[in-house]
Amino acid sequence: MEFRLNNSRFIKGFAVFGFILAAAGCQSGDSGNVLNVGGDNAAAAEPKVLESELRAYCPPVKLREGTAYFNTYAKGGQDDPTKVLYQASLTDVTRTCSNRGGTMTMNVAVAGKVVPGPAGAPGNVTMPIRVAVVRGDEVLYSQLHKYQVAVGDASAATQFVFNDQNVSFPAPQGTDVQVFAGYDEGPPKKQQ
Repeated sequence: MEFRLNNSRFIKGFAVFGFILAAAGCQSGDSGNVLNVGGDNAAAAEPKVLESELRAYCPPVKLREGTAYFNTYAKGGQDDPTKVLYQASLTDVTRTCSNRGGTMTMNVAVAGKVVPGPAGAPGNVTMPIRVAVVRGDEVLYSQLHKYQVAVGDASAATQFVFNDQNVSFPAPQGTDVQVFAGYDEGPPKKQQ
């Protein structure tokens, strides 16, 4: 009789242990790929990143001298500090690169803020942000964007993030490519 009791405890313990293992397997984050239930299509959906791509050159983005600030003035108040509607500044830049088939594609991001000036009020400010890629004197990419930021509070700064996801140019063979971001108001107006 005692043998049967121990045998019964063993079977109950084994059943509980099996249930715990089964429950733990259901809670894993494997999504069924342990048994290859999804087939090879699940693995094929994720493109593999090669070591050469991780080590590939990705040109840094720089703010060009004198292009990190932008002022918007009330009509007729150009260069009058009391007529400043908004003052915008670029504070940080970053990028990601992809090099496929001899073409480098970059996503260039710029962070900044808009501060209302003495003549400022809630509204939209349109900023001319240019992203340019150069190699020596050769311009590989240049795009001027009219980026709008909504300013809701005339007494506080508004932060923004702008990005150009389509910066594309022939993949550089060396490290002689420079990427610039900044405000571009165009050529100065002629004096009359």
